[in-house]
Amino acid sequence: MVNKNTAAENAASAAGKESALIPVGVVGSGSFATAIVKMLVENCNVVHWCVRNEFVKGAIELRGHNPTYLTSVSFDVNKLKITTDINELVSACDIIVLATPSIYLSDAMDRLNVEYTDKIFVSAIKGIVPKVNDVVAHYLRQEFNIGFRNQAVLAGPCHAEEVGMERLSYLTIATVEDEVSEKLNSIFASSFIKVNASKDVLGNEYSAILKNIYAVGAGIASGLGYGDNFTAVFVSNAVREMETFLEAIYEAPRDVNDSAYLGDLLVTAYSLFSRNRNLGNLIGKGYTVKSAIQSMNMVAEGYYAADSIYTTAKENNVNTPIIDAVYRILYGEENAETVFAELTAKLN
Repeated sequence: MVNKNTAAENAASAAGKESALIPVGVVGSGSFATAIVKMLVENCNVVHWCVRNEFVKGAIELRGHNPTYLTSVSFDVNKLKITTDINELVSACDIIVLATPSIYLSDAMDRLNVEYTDKIFVSAIKGIVPKVNDVVAHYLRQEFNIGFRNQAVLAGPCHAEEVGMERLSYLTIATVEDEVSEKLNSIFASSFIKVNASKDVLGNEYSAILKNIYAVGAGIASGLGYGDNFTAVFVSNAVREMETFLEAIYEAPRDVNDSAYLGDLLVTAYSLFSRNRNLGNLIGKGYTVKSAIQSMNMVAEGYYAADSIYTTAKENNVNTPIIDAVYRILYGEENAETVFAELTAKLN
């Protein structure tokens, strides 16, 4: 008679060995890309990593850590295959995680000239691709004929800095294919990463973009001196506005109270690690938008997304007073104090 516990352990061990052999690569060398590599080396024998330039490549190979982002995270360089050539990485991998800022994605993908038909592309990008003024899922489908069956989206709440410290974090992986979901779960889940599955690919992608815009707004409020009471009302209105926007753009079974929607919004609006909140905070304190952006060494996706999302909301007749307010400050160069004074009358 077979011991059930032994059989289960053997099955888990076999699954672990299988996931360790999955050829996976990460494109990008910022903080979230670095955090993703840290997640993957927990389960994979080798992680391919396409970084920005030869300096970053050489520094990681020599010292075992990213010289610019999450510098405290150390890697066993024997588990990394680092390159600056996206074609080398795509040729070697079955799963490619895209983790560049959205404004740089087309620069990387336009260099792609190798076969990728059967590859799985996973977007860890929470912004609008400027080249097509659209989300990554649509960009990959329209520009590269990569259908949704070969795509997945990583959603949070999952700040890179806490992953670096191995604090318990949660990922939602959205994909329409169960087999892809199971494979991604096997390479991402670890003692400090819990993984949830979703089929709401576009909903997860749009919500990850929206929460960055709302976090800029929360930061502006903080910089202006609004307190916790106002921020709580602001965020509760933001999640309702998010739901209205998502339903207008892409109807699907979803609960915006799930962690991939509300949870990611909360951490991005409140956390001191949030670059979008920090951008807004500087603007609220009196920095010009340009000077606030220049003072940061990381990309705040909410700034770039606000223009596109504002336009999309207007085209679809969606009532979005918070997005409108943030847009007016970022792109209309309107006074933040005046705009937020008006916004307070619209919140409840």
